[in-house]
Amino acid sequence: MRVLVVGSGGREHALVWKLSQSPSLSELHAAPGNPGIAALASCHPIRAEDAEGILGLSRELDVDLVVVGPEVPLVLGLADALRRFGILVFGPSAAAARIEGSKSFAKEVMASARVPTAARLPIARVPCVVKADGLAAGKGVHVCRTQAELDAALLALRADPGEVVVEELLEGPEVSLFALCDGREAVALGSAQDFKRAFDGDEGPNTGGMGAWAPAVDKAAAEALVADVHAPVLAELSRRGAPFVGLLYAGLMLTPDGPRVLEFNCRFGDPETQALLPLIESDLLELLAAAARGDLADARAAFSDASAVTVVVAAGGYPADADRGSEIRGVDIAEATGAHVFHAGTALHGERLVTNGGRIFAVTSVGPTVDDARERAYRGVESITFDGMRYRLDIAESAAAGVTPSLG
Repeated sequence: MRVLVVGSGGREHALVWKLSQSPSLSELHAAPGNPGIAALASCHPIRAEDAEGILGLSRELDVDLVVVGPEVPLVLGLADALRRFGILVFGPSAAAARIEGSKSFAKEVMASARVPTAARLPIARVPCVVKADGLAAGKGVHVCRTQAELDAALLALRADPGEVVVEELLEGPEVSLFALCDGREAVALGSAQDFKRAFDGDEGPNTGGMGAWAPAVDKAAAEALVADVHAPVLAELSRRGAPFVGLLYAGLMLTPDGPRVLEFNCRFGDPETQALLPLIESDLLELLAAAARGDLADARAAFSDASAVTVVVAAGGYPADADRGSEIRGVDIAEATGAHVFHAGTALHGERLVTNGGRIFAVTSVGPTVDDARERAYRGVESITFDGMRYRLDIAESAAAGVTPSLG
């Protein structure tokens, strides 16, 4: 199979790494890719949001499958443009991608599907959660326990021309749950727990994610949650004429009253993907192709019994600022420890690897326990250096101590 992966971050590097292991693969391409991806695939300088460019490249390469990584091109209709020309795509239509593109739409779908979620509030009053209705790169959610936090959230969201959604504040551990979908069937693809806040102790602003560990719940629990959460939403989207084909990701809060959906995403999560994919023993390419063909009825994903921990290495000013041009050293040393170093914001200046973003790497290690995986991941992180580099020190700390999410 000739495959094109669309995107340039750590999630896409992890997807390319996993797809490269498939016996069915004949050619692997990426657009635009990054230096880490370039070691495994042929990279083409076309932006993920350039639908016309991606379409032209797909036809030129005569690809058998396009895998779309980021949410923005999906919400803008990239998958629709490709399908109009008969190109097989793993990724939802623009109509189905509204499940992430509009939180108000997601609320409507969940209400119709009778999927438990946080209640929407008529006014912003603490305690509450305030969200941008549209896409915000994982940074549009503000948890407000004090009036000062609420005032700051409303000020931050004022620049967004879209609607603001106010919800009740739920308490409990969060879990990210992935499901492969073919428009009718949903197959559990594992769970993870990510760390959204910028600083240790879950302090500071929300980010795209500073780390993750997997699996957050066992296989039986994941399959039960997919049946209760993803399957009804899949059926409701189909009823509305927007069948979902791709990766449907539910962000769940495990409250004392049971699981509640915080949000849906229409693509692989980042950095959860970097933690989950090393645990999948199935041929990922065959699974994605089956979903894209609408043929998941008999598919199941197999997983190792190990655990994985991912630590994100970021620029010093992230999430407010990025870093570009700082020389990076030690990636080869980190990889020699056994860690997977997934490039997220890097570039090549001649022969030098340099920073090129906010989140620079996602360093993942696998071990028989969370504690082992965590120790190995941090050993890899500590091998890498660049000016101003920063990372959280408490990723998966509680899980390593045996405190893990429970369905009750």
